[in-house]
Amino acid sequence: MTADRSGIAERLAGVGYIADPGLATALWLMDLLKRPLLLEGAAGVGKTEVAKALAALHRAKLIRLQCYEGLDQNAALYEWNYQRQLLAIKAREAEGEDPERVEAHIFSEPYLLERPLLQAIRQEESPVLLIDEIDRADEEFEAFLLELLADFQITVPELGTIQAKAIPRVVITSNGTRELSDALRRRCLYHHVDFPEPDREARILLARLPTIDAALALQIAQMVAAIRKEDLRKLPGVAESLDWAAALAGLGIKDLHQDPEAVHATLICLLKTNEDQRRMTREVSDRLLGRVA
Repeated sequence: MTADRSGIAERLAGVGYIADPGLATALWLMDLLKRPLLLEGAAGVGKTEVAKALAALHRAKLIRLQCYEGLDQNAALYEWNYQRQLLAIKAREAEGEDPERVEAHIFSEPYLLERPLLQAIRQEESPVLLIDEIDRADEEFEAFLLELLADFQITVPELGTIQAKAIPRVVITSNGTRELSDALRRRCLYHHVDFPEPDREARILLARLPTIDAALALQIAQMVAAIRKEDLRKLPGVAESLDWAAALAGLGIKDLHQDPEAVHATLICLLKTNEDQRRMTREVSDRLLGRVA
């Protein structure tokens, strides 16, 4: 990938991801400099899909750590299989085995439960490690993550230090719900992901739904772009656009102007709150449809 900067966008398109030039350059630099890539943007713009496409491009394993409030090191790194350990203790005590040997046995590899971060650094070939929605985790976990990204090694007290066999390609996403630390931003390359322009969104629809007509794909992308400019609680993402396109194609619609009633009825694919659905009246949808070529 590092040898062909100009061909990255085409290679990504080959696995179904239509990237803008800025993102393609960021992914090239990510490989060249061996740095994590921080993708920030609103929910639904396709940040997670970047990691999936990168894994497909390299035919690499995708390992995902979904962040959430209260996420701690154990859930991200490793845990011991306590139930299995307890059964082993009882069985070996019944046989009169030495307690120190029992302890050494139950804190060995067969009883270790790998979580995403440990799993990522133990791969023989470089995986893609997706740390999704880092802004949901707290600052303490973010600080721990910085240490891991610096050395790509983990210390398990009972087993010692485990170093990465192959450095993962790390993609970190954030929806921007809280400010990330300057230290994390310095450690990473950065790219802001926005909703795609209509032309690129039409290409995305055609890449994922190759049976739909190109003219319809462009109309859908234009309509979705117009809807995103409305005062909505939750703007529809690319995944919602794909659902809507599939629904319209399933109804046999070749042109949005062909059946405005069906267009309005199927907007439930895009609008995911009661408030937004109530705002998108037939009058509003007809007004927006009038802007579509």
